[in-house]
Amino acid sequence: MRKSILLDNDKQQGNLKDLFRFGNVRKSVLIDPGPEVHQYISKFIDLENERSMVLMTKTPFNVYSLSDNYFETLVNFMRINDVQRINKFFEAINSKLPMDGIFIGCVETKGDRKERILKKYPPVLAHIYYTFDFIFKRIFPKLPITKKIYFKVTGGRNRVISRTETLGRLYSCGFSIIDEKKINGKLYFVVRKIDEPAFDEEPSYGPICKMKRFGKKGEIISVYKFRTMHPFSEYLQQYIYERNKLQEGGKFKDDFRISTLGKFMRKYWLDELPMIANLFSGDLKLVGVRPLSKQYLSLYTDELRIKRLNFKPGLIPPFYADLPKTLDEIMESETRYLDLYAKNPIRTDLKYFFKALNQILFRKARSN
Repeated sequence: MRKSILLDNDKQQGNLKDLFRFGNVRKSVLIDPGPEVHQYISKFIDLENERSMVLMTKTPFNVYSLSDNYFETLVNFMRINDVQRINKFFEAINSKLPMDGIFIGCVETKGDRKERILKKYPPVLAHIYYTFDFIFKRIFPKLPITKKIYFKVTGGRNRVISRTETLGRLYSCGFSIIDEKKINGKLYFVVRKIDEPAFDEEPSYGPICKMKRFGKKGEIISVYKFRTMHPFSEYLQQYIYERNKLQEGGKFKDDFRISTLGKFMRKYWLDELPMIANLFSGDLKLVGVRPLSKQYLSLYTDELRIKRLNFKPGLIPPFYADLPKTLDEIMESETRYLDLYAKNPIRTDLKYFFKALNQILFRKARSN
């Protein structure tokens, strides 16, 4: 079967038109994006296989034109920075692949973009240019007031995207990460279809994020915080845990999802200020066990999971009173608090409140 390459990039159409016409996939990939990329993706797929399709497109239209479940591998060499509706594009890819099908794509990450800009211009000019570029292409798309202006001007092209957001979007669209590698200023990712897309109509993207957590009696509540992680980070919890496990204090080790500003906000609990709204709404009380996500709660023992759900979670957890270091110690701390609270709620909360206050003010206990 003679295979063609679907593309919608003018430069590629002009330079490689004849090569693409004859469907010589190997030669075209060796020319652009190059031999290093060809060598990398060849470790995972056979480009010459008739069940592999190579794309150079930024629109879901070219993807939807493919036959359902025929291709076992889809490769797109158009960086996702130029795709206007990234999740819709990933959903289209998902719909065309069979379960366990492979998708390979690329992105210029936020860090790679910064490196490219700072190398391109003289130092002073480069930093001025990067500052305006960051504000317009990183901050504008996240604010309701400026989002429409940004997409009107740019059409969603050349967007600034972090590695975390890229991987999180892929997970939200039903893929799991097989491998990733930086080549020539782009991050290439190899993913496998493992599920249907989540079709999240309200993804957490703005400066205030609404996170789904377990409340009393297992009710799912929305907990509000200032954003300290890159968008779509919530979809990477299992990936981060399997890759890095937990560090001292029970948080994920080497969590690359946290932004630079986020680290500062977490250190001084500034990110938790919006949770006061949960306090007034009645979803949280002042002192209590921390409201947890489904993934983190799954790490607990069955006994403690059941016990936790009998009580309303709190804004100030017993963690800050006891300062446990391991997950086992955290579970012991919470069990001890819940047993005491069941016997004498008011006295227990007052005791833990002042103990936590002492740890924070005088022992410099900090979040991370």
